[in-house]
Amino acid sequence: MNFRTISVAALFAGSTMIASVAFAASVEVTHWYTSSSEAAALAVVKKAVEDRGVEWRDAPVAGGGGDAAMTALRARVQAGDPPGSVQLLGLAIRDWAEAGSLRSLDDIAKKENWDAVIPKELQAFSKYDGSYVAAPLDMHRANWVWINTKLMEKVGGKPPETFEQLIALGQKFKDAGVVPLAIGGQAWQQGVVFDSAVLAVGGPDFYRKAFVELDPEALGSDTMVKAFDQLRALRGLTDTDFTNRDWNLASTMVTQEKAGMQIIGDWAKGEFASAGLTPGKDITCISYPGTQEGVVFLTNQFVMFDGSKSDTQAQDTFASVIMDPKVEAAYSLIKGNIPARTDAVVPGIDACGQKSIDDRKVALEKGGFMPSMTFNHAAPPAVVGAYLDVVTNFFNSDQSSTDAAAALVDAVANAQ
Repeated sequence: MNFRTISVAALFAGSTMIASVAFAASVEVTHWYTSSSEAAALAVVKKAVEDRGVEWRDAPVAGGGGDAAMTALRARVQAGDPPGSVQLLGLAIRDWAEAGSLRSLDDIAKKENWDAVIPKELQAFSKYDGSYVAAPLDMHRANWVWINTKLMEKVGGKPPETFEQLIALGQKFKDAGVVPLAIGGQAWQQGVVFDSAVLAVGGPDFYRKAFVELDPEALGSDTMVKAFDQLRALRGLTDTDFTNRDWNLASTMVTQEKAGMQIIGDWAKGEFASAGLTPGKDITCISYPGTQEGVVFLTNQFVMFDGSKSDTQAQDTFASVIMDPKVEAAYSLIKGNIPARTDAVVPGIDACGQKSIDDRKVALEKGGFMPSMTFNHAAPPAVVGAYLDVVTNFFNSDQSSTDAAAALVDAVANAQ
């Protein structure tokens, strides 16, 4: 029995006892973790919070990218009834901090020495004006390609090292009557693919110039055109029924051998594991070709809203639990990410997870650690929304790559 199994078994073994506890305080938690693996991972955190005597009042809002949760959050805040804690991504944290909505977590961060265990690249999202306003639970890598190993071997393929080899493998799947690339219609799913293509074609310096600095010349360059060319080629590997498909259903297509590949972040590992498949064995994991020394990262963090009905001490306890290395490790085994903390030990982690840990170290050392554009880490939400509109319009039309790059320049300029 591995560590993941032990953690889940312990969770459910304690559920009956927890139900009878009279909690002294509570915290309402808004999040969008509603898929089977996401819910199971978050349940580990919930149990740890309630083990410390704080009731977790669950307030999930379905939707894999969190857009629906953010709409619900804005409505709650406008009504003067914010949740106690909310899952946020990237620069959305800064927006709420600038609005004065978030409590400072400096006291607990200093007490537990968060500075020593959170990479500075993640601290950039945890802090506002030098103070902690968020606690990072994880670090996801987005630039992964997941391949059903059995299907790959059946069609006579091998793990691709170049983009051309990736397309060739896709053709082998197509010739065998299998959907080559599973994807869904949500804008963020297509954005994840394009983020990877931009890093692959242009490298870290170009990625940073285009997506972090939002340089118009880079956004409209021949390099960006080549990235759109890759996206067009990948669009040719999808099926016709993708428009209403959520990400986890695309993952299920891979596990059920209905599709050969999926290009998505490591949260898909949770779905693979739930299906009884081992990442790194039954599911082959490779970096998106051309990004072998790069990491497109995102980090799920939890903020504590000021003026909520949740007890402030309960909020602090929740933040402390999130940063517990054992909690982050147990959560990571189910969710598929790696811990935000660099000192967290994850017994029983699969080969793909270990590769993610190793690749993060290399990317941090070589300057290839890139913030996700799609998930609001490279640019503010308004810019990201404009970016995703361009990407999805291109993905769902016959627009030329040159016209798409020109549209990207205009969309980003109008969103700033």
